[in-house]
Amino acid sequence: MNASVVMTVLAADRPGLVAALSETIAAHGGSWQESRMAHLAGQFAGILRVECPASHVDGLLGDLATLESQGISVQARREEAASGPARETLSLDIVGNDRPGIIRALSAAIAGAGGNVEDLSTSLESAPMAGHPIFHAQGLVSLAADADPAALIAAIEQLGPDLSVSIDR
Repeated sequence: MNASVVMTVLAADRPGLVAALSETIAAHGGSWQESRMAHLAGQFAGILRVECPASHVDGLLGDLATLESQGISVQARREEAASGPARETLSLDIVGNDRPGIIRALSAAIAGAGGNVEDLSTSLESAPMAGHPIFHAQGLVSLAADADPAALIAAIEQLGPDLSVSIDR
């Protein structure tokens, strides 16, 4: 029987980081299932999920911890999958003027409308012909199956008149 391990990885970016991580996983019969990786301000940041035989999880967790001696910080846990009530997943795209606290306000609006952030990518882009920073967020939000997506849109649009909100089912 296989078990899943979910982890976050942080290290000063350099060649060979992903190789060291994947070698450790493979040494325990692990299979890399999904991941998100990025170079942010000189750092490598990643989140990933692997599967390995349940009998190898403790060894994998121990060996991942030893990567700290190579400057690779790994936080890893066995996946505790919990099934809940049926939820609808919506695709979210938001563009607007950047300002301090926009993520805090956005996440509060989503939670207040009963939403759960499943995936979120944010960036700052240069406004066409103006050059000031424009906030851009794309992601997936889940709502209870009986919730009204219009309430989510309204909650986000109340954050300011400059926000353009698009939600697709």
